[in-house]
Amino acid sequence: MTKDTYTPPEVWEWDNQSGGKFTNINRPISGATHEKDLPRGKHPLQLYSLGTPNGMKVTILLEELLALGHAGAEYDAFLINIGEGDQFGSGFVSVNPNSKIPALLDVSTQPPTRIFESGAIMVYLAEKFGELLPTEASARAECMSWLFWQMGSAPYLGGGFGHFYAYAPEKFEYPINRFAMEVKRQLDVLDKNLESRKFLCGDDYNISDIAVCSWYGMLVLKNAYNAAKFLDVASYKNVIRWAEEIAERPAFKRGTRVNRAPSGPEDSAIIERHDSSDLD
Repeated sequence: MTKDTYTPPEVWEWDNQSGGKFTNINRPISGATHEKDLPRGKHPLQLYSLGTPNGMKVTILLEELLALGHAGAEYDAFLINIGEGDQFGSGFVSVNPNSKIPALLDVSTQPPTRIFESGAIMVYLAEKFGELLPTEASARAECMSWLFWQMGSAPYLGGGFGHFYAYAPEKFEYPINRFAMEVKRQLDVLDKNLESRKFLCGDDYNISDIAVCSWYGMLVLKNAYNAAKFLDVASYKNVIRWAEEIAERPAFKRGTRVNRAPSGPEDSAIIERHDSSDLD
């Protein structure tokens, strides 16, 4: 790559050696690359995931449901190593044809129910157990609006800003400025909303808080992409207050530990989860 102006060809062709952190796993076609069955555990819910923000949304919700006393929310969480291409195994593709984590299989139904896309999984679980999703029409609409806000906004944070600021093989001013501006606009949207609300929708914590905090809460609390200073995240006081409160919830802490390799001796992360005692 050079810093010369890029002129797109008339017809784009795939160069699988284009560089960058994810060169070996990105491709312009879908489907399985190899045969590999998925493992099965003993619980009603089988989760195939990785401890990214999208993966954490589901494990946090499951831990919240268990904390509320729903034994049917017990789950096995198997690691899908996207760096090694596990998401392209035939078993995983059968659960999620889009080859993205997380994917959930509910084996308590006959036949088993597959759910993919993290937002869809969250709605499925909230409806299944009747928790953390308002039932009154206006409140439900507000919750769903913030949930889908996250689903639509986070690609600008991760695939846009995070990629060009932290992962691209070279840094270019235009994409970094473009996506930094959008991420700061998003943080401002959250900050203004939370100025008069304890949680995103008002006084009650729900799945939209889990979803948004997994991305934007971690951004302001955990220096995601090593960009805290660059984005001046400390200036979004209401977002920080909200994120800090959620991050202290026991279920939130438990859910963020699942499907991750420990980063150091003080990190209590676990690669797989098959029983609540794994997190005790």
